Amino acid sequence: MKQGFIKAAAVTPKIRVADPVYNGRIICERMEEACAAGAKIIVFPELCITGYTCGDLFLQQILLEEASRQLLEIAAHTKDKDALVMVGLPIEREGRLYNAAAALWRGEILGFVPKANIPSYAEFYEGRHFTDGNREPVPFSFEGKTIPFGTNLLFACETMHGLTVGCEICEDLWVADSPGKDHAMKGATVIVNLSASNETIGKDEYRELLVKSSSARLICGYVYTSAGEGESTQDLVFGGHNLIAENGIVLAQVKNFGCETIYSDLDIERILSDRRRMGTFGQEPAAAYVKVPFRLEVTEDRLDRKFMPLPFVPGKQEERDRRCEEILSIQSHGLKKRFEHTGLHTAVIGVSGGLDSTLALLVTVRTFDLLGLDRKGIFAVTMPCFGTTDRTWDNACRLAHTLGVTLEEVDIREAVQVHFRDIGQDSSNHDVTYENGQARERTQVLMDLANRHGGLVIGTGDLSELALGWATYNGDHMSMYGVNAGVPKTLVRHLVKYYADTCSDTELSAVLCDVLDTPVSPELLPPVDGVISQKTEDLVGPYELHDFFLYYMLRCGFPPAKVYRVAKQAFAGEYEDTVILKWLKTFYRRFFTQQFKRSCLPDGPKVGSVALSPRGDLRMPSDACVSLWMQELEKL
Repeated sequence: MKQGFIKAAAVTPKIRVADPVYNGRIICERMEEACAAGAKIIVFPELCITGYTCGDLFLQQILLEEASRQLLEIAAHTKDKDALVMVGLPIEREGRLYNAAAALWRGEILGFVPKANIPSYAEFYEGRHFTDGNREPVPFSFEGKTIPFGTNLLFACETMHGLTVGCEICEDLWVADSPGKDHAMKGATVIVNLSASNETIGKDEYRELLVKSSSARLICGYVYTSAGEGESTQDLVFGGHNLIAENGIVLAQVKNFGCETIYSDLDIERILSDRRRMGTFGQEPAAAYVKVPFRLEVTEDRLDRKFMPLPFVPGKQEERDRRCEEILSIQSHGLKKRFEHTGLHTAVIGVSGGLDSTLALLVTVRTFDLLGLDRKGIFAVTMPCFGTTDRTWDNACRLAHTLGVTLEEVDIREAVQVHFRDIGQDSSNHDVTYENGQARERTQVLMDLANRHGGLVIGTGDLSELALGWATYNGDHMSMYGVNAGVPKTLVRHLVKYYADTCSDTELSAVLCDVLDTPVSPELLPPVDGVISQKTEDLVGPYELHDFFLYYMLRCGFPPAKVYRVAKQAFAGEYEDTVILKWLKTFYRRFFTQQFKRSCLPDGPKVGSVALSPRGDLRMPSDACVSLWMQELEKL
């Protein structure tokens, strides 16, 4: 498909043991179904043309000959199919029998990939029939044609950048030195595995772990297809456990002790992006490889892969709680080290009654508890000015009271008015100077109080604000340690909610819940009838959109058109396409123009895979040009 997506299918047909004619017909029927669903990579199980459980019947010439004839029938059936099809069968070569996978495309057999590791332990006795496959490909004469035969075969798509397919067969995945490792090092972005893995207690969990870990370690897509109903149950039962994974994430799986097809859209562009990012991604293997070309039509088919609207927030409650606890630990231990290093025992933090400062205060309290310091050494400073509402001021005070920290109030209205008079600013002109003058005055107050108390100013700004540059330069942008610098806004909310749900203090929980219900605002413009008049998301856009854009642009390397495509799917029914595009343009413009604020970012801990520290993850020039990205956006 366009934009690097390719639909893969893992197919388990219901076969008959030692009946290649029947099995060939069923394989063709299931292939038709997969092609109709848009699959471009279609994988059938190990030895599926004959059945895996033929035992000594594999030594019968009649079975081998019929399996080869049915392979030709199946290959012919692919002549009008726009897909790469992998099927398993026994193949005789030079007097030896091999457990092999045949790669089929447009009526041709592109290559035979033999199983490299033949198990002969426990319930497996393949060594009785099959020979370990040769790694280095050799020419093999099959039905009048010369076809490459060897484990080190890769199938490279000439019409889709980066799509290269390598093959493993069952046991190859379970060994320490898997063929897939070398395949990936040689450029394979998708590994297919034709398997016949029987079911025993707990084996499905281990199998899933292997597939996940292989796709993560090799930075690839992994399509695992296993035998199911129809195989002999004389001694074993096969569950048809099919999995499709990418970069350590299972995209689709099924195990129903039956025969089913699963589909998922692999993202080849993302795989390539992750490999480029990881400079330690292995060395090329010394063994010789042969790349066999094939072609697929590039179309914009339906995208079935789901993209969660909150990529930074786990969907399941249990996982979300575990993530929140881990992040709070990272933040508090990062700050703990800073206090231990400096030898200081006090902290100064501006508390506004909003989400970010609330989270920073909670982290600071946890840090002091870890250090065994008196919470009274935390100075929570509220600094009311022109935009402060009773609700946020009251919440700031209640937070300080319930957490047992020291509350200080510094009304900055008079100081800001004097400053406006000094610089000739009309206080009735509510422009950027009017807003930023308040933010910088607050920062000055915090810095000077920190000097007076001998403490550290704890920063409150979060990752989303840094991405958009939504901070006053040398105002709230500056601190002595920014505990929230690695936490996106959508996750800040869940961290505060987690604290509210798990704390034993009902009064603290109540004030945290009210903070969660308060609109996000810098409160730099006067309220209207006592209510917040300046809502950040009305001005800069919804943070759930911006966090989505940030994740897929920076973490996944998506270009603007691809970000837009997946955002439309993720937020269907919630935002109109025009609204998404409007804020996507805002995101790119601000991300590029505001890099100068990130270039002099205070220290703060990285907590996730996306971070913006100029000393850690993001080496970006402050004067980089955004025109290339905006030009693509203007075409949408």
